[in-house]
Amino acid sequence: MIAIVPLSAVDPGVVDALLDRAFGPDRHARTAYKVRGPAEPIRSLSFAATEGEALLGSIQCWPVKLAGDDGGQTELVMVGPVAVEPGRQRDGIGRRLVTAALDAAGAHGLDAAMMLIGDPEYYERFFGFSAAKTGDWRLPGPVESRRVLARGDAVPVGPGMLGPCRPADA
Repeated sequence: MIAIVPLSAVDPGVVDALLDRAFGPDRHARTAYKVRGPAEPIRSLSFAATEGEALLGSIQCWPVKLAGDDGGQTELVMVGPVAVEPGRQRDGIGRRLVTAALDAAGAHGLDAAMMLIGDPEYYERFFGFSAAKTGDWRLPGPVESRRVLARGDAVPVGPGMLGPCRPADA
């Protein structure tokens, strides 16, 4: 039976190995890593899917901010990466992990401004993320603008640079 547990209950080396299998060993060069910067993940929003002793998936959430061209600063929660063991990617594990993170964000009052980089057809359909407010955002690396998605009442509209926020935990 698959259990969703706090990510802190899993050996970080095992999580890194899963991330390498899911995204490749060059994953650190991706734009999402540049957006997050050196911050630590938000522990209360980061989970693992386990089956017995095996790690099947993980999700981490990160503090980021949009530095608006108007001088405003908005803190957001960046959802992801969502990593699932390649042989188990059609088992609903990713959906369970995202649901756990979003539920925890709501319970901690951190769901007013959330964003991610991902497949708009999937994340809008199942979780309400869209690119409706993010079209003018800039990121510190290449990205298809249609894949920069957000949800929440406090998500800002307008141009700005998305980047790291101070390390935080909820």
